[in-house]
Amino acid sequence: MSDKTMTAEEAVAGLESGMTLGIGGWGSRRKPMTLVRALLRTEITDLTVVSYGGPDVGMLAAAGRIRKLVAAFATLDSIPLEPHFRAARERGAFELMEVDEAMFMWGLHAAANRLPFLPVRAGIGSDVMRVNPSLRTVTSPYADGETFVAMPALRMDAAFVHVNRADRLGNGQYLGPDPYFDDLFCEAADTAYVSCERIVDTAELTKEAPPQSLLIKRHGVTGVVEAPNGAHFTSCAPDYARDEPFQKRYAGTAWREFAERFLAGDEHTYQAAVRAWREEGADA
Repeated sequence: MSDKTMTAEEAVAGLESGMTLGIGGWGSRRKPMTLVRALLRTEITDLTVVSYGGPDVGMLAAAGRIRKLVAAFATLDSIPLEPHFRAARERGAFELMEVDEAMFMWGLHAAANRLPFLPVRAGIGSDVMRVNPSLRTVTSPYADGETFVAMPALRMDAAFVHVNRADRLGNGQYLGPDPYFDDLFCEAADTAYVSCERIVDTAELTKEAPPQSLLIKRHGVTGVVEAPNGAHFTSCAPDYARDEPFQKRYAGTAWREFAERFLAGDEHTYQAAVRAWREEGADA
């Protein structure tokens, strides 16, 4: 067992242009935004991004880093459609494979279990097959003879996830109401980088919550990044709620203006810029 702690910059240094990157969380909830911001400070591009999309997808799309997106949606939750994703998609900036939420989940399961695909009922009778002509169906070899969608494995080169607590070995703990499939992202990827609100000793993990909250297992983790407020402006329950005023600022601001003000420096600069914006009255 070894100490896997690293900085966000060291984590993104393990990525290369052209890779397939999975990003955990769900919509505007517990997204690994410190890692996403660190990625935006690099020149890495031409990515295939696999995500239950939120502002992670919106920012990477607006910055021109995505070649292909595999997603079930791209939402800010309180704002139904991620506006920067929408703008990039409408100008044809990237290829999109849009699938049903359950299909997406089973694609993660297939990759985590090193299977080429899994048969699913979701998608049958819908336009999913029409808009994704590469999808195939399979017929049950048993007496029922039922037809299923063969959902391909969503295999990834790397994954980013954010949790509430982690130890230095790579065990990750969520304390909120939902795991958001972050464990599957880690298991489906060749490398996995876990950011967390706080690094604690291993023994401390089960003092705050039951063993079932230990979502991420160390064997599937490449690096651990301590990132307080690292999901901002998305939520990280119970540590903090989504920053709705700042999310509205993000959604209502031209990408170049937003990036120049909030993403020009490192993570400390970002947090300082957010504080300064609040002091200005949260509407400047």
